[in-house]
Amino acid sequence: MTLFDHLRIAWAHLRERKRQTILTAMGVAVGSAMLITTIAVAGGMSRNVVNKIIDIAPHVIVSAKTVEPLVPDNLIGVEKNMLGFVEKNVTVEEKEIIKNYSDVARRIGQLESVEVVSPYVTSNLIARNKSWFISCVARGVVPEKEADIARLSSKLLEQEALRELAYTPNGILVGNLLAEELNVSYHSLLLLINQKGEEFPVTVVGRFSTGFNAKDKQEAYINLALAQRIEGLAANSVTAIGIKTADVSRAGAVADGVERQTGYESESWDETNRNVIDFYNRNGTITLVLVGFVFIVAGLGVSSVMTTVVLQKVKDIAIMRSMGIQRRSITGIFTAEGFIIGLFGVSCGAPLGHLICRMVASIRFEANTAGVMQSDRINVLETPEAYFIVIVFGMIISVISAFGPARKAAGYVPVKILRGQMGA
Repeated sequence: MTLFDHLRIAWAHLRERKRQTILTAMGVAVGSAMLITTIAVAGGMSRNVVNKIIDIAPHVIVSAKTVEPLVPDNLIGVEKNMLGFVEKNVTVEEKEIIKNYSDVARRIGQLESVEVVSPYVTSNLIARNKSWFISCVARGVVPEKEADIARLSSKLLEQEALRELAYTPNGILVGNLLAEELNVSYHSLLLLINQKGEEFPVTVVGRFSTGFNAKDKQEAYINLALAQRIEGLAANSVTAIGIKTADVSRAGAVADGVERQTGYESESWDETNRNVIDFYNRNGTITLVLVGFVFIVAGLGVSSVMTTVVLQKVKDIAIMRSMGIQRRSITGIFTAEGFIIGLFGVSCGAPLGHLICRMVASIRFEANTAGVMQSDRINVLETPEAYFIVIVFGMIISVISAFGPARKAAGYVPVKILRGQMGA
């Protein structure tokens, strides 16, 4: 028998049980639709996180740590096989800094794929507004350069805030959630208190909203000179340098080049935010596995239908076997029935999954600050690869589920069936 013969007989069997065949195919369709939707939502969440990270942070961060630790200048005996002794062993709390940062930035700017180089100083401070005290992280930057790296202009709640920060030496740009906690608004006065207890009065020149709750609740931008004064750093020193690359996918290669060029440790955006990205990827994988069990249930439905069909067609099987049809052809016929059910299921499930994805993407709700990010929608990412994987997986599950009953059908002994005995 040819493959066409197998499919023709299988189709005739399924048509005799239309209602059960349709319900079973719908089970496969629902499984396909749910799996497509899950993959799209998980992919959309991961993409949204990555896009926001790329949008608000440098592609590469150059820290003040050196690739090869420096040898202390008070170390005696640094040659091989010699003991070393330290004179005046006094521990002094010193902030790691990049000295002569302008020269380091110039060398970084000469590297291929580097677009913007922005030095900055970070300070852990207490922000005070009357009776409100909130810990925050102030980042001292050159506003013009930082605007190109973090795209601050598109995240400002006051459109001219960045320009005002540039000509206001004691200005501060605060996250919108931090502003709410401090109860401050445009041109409010704040006190920044450093670890030594020194106070620095600043004026709020604007607010920003990045969508990352942690950043909007804890971070602020001030001018580089003010941050250097708060930290007690020289005018030619910073704590880190941010880099924007022409191609974000080459951030890792640029970080390696910066380390070789400057000797300072450098991390690409995906290395810095590895924990956040892995968290969302793991959640997506776990959800995908759980929803994948819907397909297993659909497969059990296919197996149940095929078992019923086999029991109803035992006499037909006996007649076909008596006419000389081989066992592999019997197996092929009933396996083809599972294939047809799976084909109908995924053919209906794929469009249904796309429709559900469009419906989910159109839902809008009020953004809140309870999670990691603020969002007013569920992000959905549909890809051809996801549809291909689901269709192939659905077909395989249906065929595998039908194979067991098909093998049982091929194992029946024609003589016993014709004698009224159902045993194989």
